[in-house]
Amino acid sequence: MPDPDTTEAVTSRSRRHSADTGTSRTTGTTGPTDITGPTDVSGATGAGGPTGPTGTTTEVKPKRPLGRTIGIAAFGVVAGLVVIALVAAGFVAFTIQRSFPTLDGSVTAKGLHAKVTVLRDDRGIPTLQADDTHDLFFAQGYVHAQDRFWEMDFRRHVTSGRLSELFGASQLGTDRFLRTLGWRTVAEKEVDLLSADAKAYYQAYADGVNAYLADHQGAAASLEYAVLGLQNPDYTIEKWTIADSLAWLKAMAWDLRSNLEEETGRALLAGHYSAEQIAELYPSYPYDQNPVIVPTLTADAPKPTTGAAVAPALSDHTAQDEASTADASIAWTEVHDVVAAADALVGGAGEGIGSNSWVVSGDLTASGKPLLANDPHLGAAMPSIWHQIGLRCRTVSPQCPFDVAGFGFSGVPGVIIGHNSTIAWGFTNLTTDVSDLYLERVQGDKYWRDGKLVPLQISHETIKVAGGKDVSLEIRATNNGPIISSVNDDFAQIAADPHTATAGSVTAPASAPEGETAVALKWTALTPGTTAEAIFTLDTAQDFAGFRAAAAQFDVPAQNLIYADTDGNIGYQAPGKLPIRGDGDGSMPQPGWDSAYDWKGFIPFDKLPVSYNPDAGYIVTANNAIVGKDYPYFLTNDWDYGWRAARIVDLIQRTSASHKLTVDDMRAIQADTDFWMGKKLIAAYSDISVDDDDVQAALDLFDLWDGHNDAGSAAAAYANVLWDELAQDLFARRDVPTSTSDQARLFLVVSTLLQNPDSPWWTNEKIGVTGMHDMLVKAATDATHRLQKLQGTRPEGWSWGGLHTLTLTSGTFGSSGIPPIEWLFNRGPYPVGGGSSVVDATGWSIGDGFDVVTVPSMRMVIDVADFDASTWTNLSGNSGHAFHPNYQDQAQAWQQVQGLPWAYSAKAVKADATHTLVLTP
Repeated sequence: MPDPDTTEAVTSRSRRHSADTGTSRTTGTTGPTDITGPTDVSGATGAGGPTGPTGTTTEVKPKRPLGRTIGIAAFGVVAGLVVIALVAAGFVAFTIQRSFPTLDGSVTAKGLHAKVTVLRDDRGIPTLQADDTHDLFFAQGYVHAQDRFWEMDFRRHVTSGRLSELFGASQLGTDRFLRTLGWRTVAEKEVDLLSADAKAYYQAYADGVNAYLADHQGAAASLEYAVLGLQNPDYTIEKWTIADSLAWLKAMAWDLRSNLEEETGRALLAGHYSAEQIAELYPSYPYDQNPVIVPTLTADAPKPTTGAAVAPALSDHTAQDEASTADASIAWTEVHDVVAAADALVGGAGEGIGSNSWVVSGDLTASGKPLLANDPHLGAAMPSIWHQIGLRCRTVSPQCPFDVAGFGFSGVPGVIIGHNSTIAWGFTNLTTDVSDLYLERVQGDKYWRDGKLVPLQISHETIKVAGGKDVSLEIRATNNGPIISSVNDDFAQIAADPHTATAGSVTAPASAPEGETAVALKWTALTPGTTAEAIFTLDTAQDFAGFRAAAAQFDVPAQNLIYADTDGNIGYQAPGKLPIRGDGDGSMPQPGWDSAYDWKGFIPFDKLPVSYNPDAGYIVTANNAIVGKDYPYFLTNDWDYGWRAARIVDLIQRTSASHKLTVDDMRAIQADTDFWMGKKLIAAYSDISVDDDDVQAALDLFDLWDGHNDAGSAAAAYANVLWDELAQDLFARRDVPTSTSDQARLFLVVSTLLQNPDSPWWTNEKIGVTGMHDMLVKAATDATHRLQKLQGTRPEGWSWGGLHTLTLTSGTFGSSGIPPIEWLFNRGPYPVGGGSSVVDATGWSIGDGFDVVTVPSMRMVIDVADFDASTWTNLSGNSGHAFHPNYQDQAQAWQQVQGLPWAYSAKAVKADATHTLVLTP
């Protein structure tokens, strides 16, 4: 990777601060040639060396499925030589600077009503000041395009299933899958559901994007277009539309879809393991051990303000009719797993996806006002998925009500997570079950429904292919949703050997009609909704009633919403379209031919969990169970198991018992690396001795270890390698492997097994192990030898950070397999602490090395007593332009879990501004 000093030299030479309208630009045309998928997915970062600490050895891992990496551009030897030649000629530096945004002076942006001021601090974070809402969101679109347009353009090709137009035939499978899911189709329908005001905001935003694009095409918009142009010189950037913005919200819903993997996993095991064994592998939430978010529902919480559309408990037929209109169908041409492929494109629903958030009341804080903390856990991305921005009406009024700051998505107007002048809020994934698999019986172009054959819903689309002929696509759906078993091996396997479950009994479906079995996906996001409207309702809410009104609109993805305000109130609301099921509980595929298993509607909003000023003085959400077993509606069988939540509660209680809490205390909790499973391993091995001196020396590390996954810890390195070996021996290295995803689940499974040494799971004939003692010794021995190969024979030289590194990888060209191209866009590796199901949630995947795959995508602590005292840290930086000073300038602070200040008050924003740009009509 580039040396930091070299990077700064390039960027300081090329950064432009003068007035520049950028009118001299190159413009391409349509019809790029084919660019194949990646040929090397080893995670190489290129020839430039790492930006993080050096001298450690990283593990050589088996190749990941291509869907996990989504390297778009393996150009081949010729393209590689071209890039090398360009670098040698110094042309890259010239190309890089073309797309850096103008930061100072005045720029004409046709379409504005009046002047808009863009103040940026030294981290490139803009605060926009405008006279009216049109100009405010017009300017946000302009600034997003300045900072992140390649990311925006790539995202809209993903969400519309049009990657083949960018990268050729290698992406046809991707496009088939994403069109089958139908994100774009649903987004287009949601445009018509927007209120007049919200639609005007989205249109103004789109106009601002297009005003920037009018003078910026090709490499003038982003360096990636220059790389794409090596074999796609004819590509032309299209105008931005409202539906482009709305479709990204569907992608985030996919990223946070909850239990589809668990449901699929159980279904795949059903033909090989008993119901009792599957229950052991997928245990219930440990209510007796870990907390719930809302132990007592607040009956008298302020009701949502009027004016916001509260989602009704729709009838089953309404939900079905809406969902059935979703188009789609996919399967990657070069990909092992299309579900993983879609995950990687949008950020991934991989190991560690989730979030932490908590809020504490002023009774527990030094300021006497609430503190609110949030760190959403998403797939690691370069640039970070978040763009930080402030949106301010010069005079706040009912006509221009915005004075908001925080994190949002490029391509989407408004602020998603943050605060305004009165309230603050944060999100974590609700983890409720909002998607189900249905077994369908299909005969020709019909399928069975309540004893009758009814027509499949069939639609046709045309996929345009760069450098190739158009491809026709037929999409088939039932009343439950799109048929996906034809495009994914796992779903095809479920269809080939179907099983269902009711009341814990796993059986082949009874009384199945004639025909072939197919699998359809029912998912709340395939019904047009109102989340796009909720953003603005939330940004302008002034109290808990207004906050709940926004929550009522926030239907997909379902999120835990936490709240604090300047009056000292704290609160929580569970929003979302949460289905009410008929027969079955969604834990296994259900018979689609029997309407008894249909969804019967959604839980009414006024029955969803809410908490307002609880007696405990704090609310903690970390994807754990929301409510206890006595809640009258079924929510899911697959909560996160609560280890992070329990640790956060413990730290809040113990810290507040010693002193009043501060912003620094909240940040320290975010940095906590306590490894719950590590402490279980310490106890499990306390009575085990081995004859091998090297293995015993490794086990002796546990004697003084505190169970924390600190980056410099040798014991943490050994514990995690041992955990990886033990989990694989127990579950993966079998004749019929079971899933090792979701380490939180495995923590509970293995800790339960450690209390039952006679369990049959301790015997694994395939690896020649009989009994718990032998299994533990084998794991310890193999872990020692493995770590010796990776980091040397001396245990004192081992370190967790040496194994557990984060490489910030571009989602497009960062996994091309061509080092010069990867060198341009990737940064790292960065050694980090933390781990899976740790508060500092740097997730890694068992059986796939220890590289970080999911991260706290940002960290935020808001002090409502003084918003200027709040702290914010993005994963990489605010800019999406490689080599720009703000491309990776926050990565080191993120690595060290440092909080960075960000001005909010008008006086502080002006004082911190290092650049001022005026956009004029």
